Amino acid sequence: MNAPGMTVPPAVASLKQQAATWWHGRTPRERQAVTLVFVVLALFLVWSVAVQPAWRSARAAPAQLDRLDTQLQQMQRVAAESRLLRDVAPVSVAQAGTALKAASDRLGDKARLVLQGERAILTLNGVSPEALRAFLVEARSGARARPLEAQLQHSPQGYGGTMSFSIGGAS
Repeated sequence: MNAPGMTVPPAVASLKQQAATWWHGRTPRERQAVTLVFVVLALFLVWSVAVQPAWRSARAAPAQLDRLDTQLQQMQRVAAESRLLRDVAPVSVAQAGTALKAASDRLGDKARLVLQGERAILTLNGVSPEALRAFLVEARSGARARPLEAQLQHSPQGYGGTMSFSIGGAS
């Protein structure tokens, strides 16, 4: 079985001879059992190393693709919104302050707005999530306000805390 010109080390040749002697010393039934054990082990190894990981990946792929598609759509929406906001003309500090004041007035006595130049600080006390979302949408679109910092706590009465905004993108 050796290719011409190739020599086998004596230790390997000795092991090969011992294995052949051991194999020929077995009865046909024992040889069949050993062969079956090796075939089962080989199948198990092929299953464990090649088939099972590929099968697991193929099973998980549709769910992962759905998650990635959802993330892609969300990123595309954010990018489109960013392009729209970039194209909107900036407003002066005075106009932004007026728009932000109008938006905070819709929150009623649950919010207090303090304007300090190009910065606005909103203090909240028990504002519902829906009202807060509506305020943020209006602040972003009407006043072109950009949130800088938020320290909010949620309680059964609603959100409380402070938020600071940068206003007035135009000089």
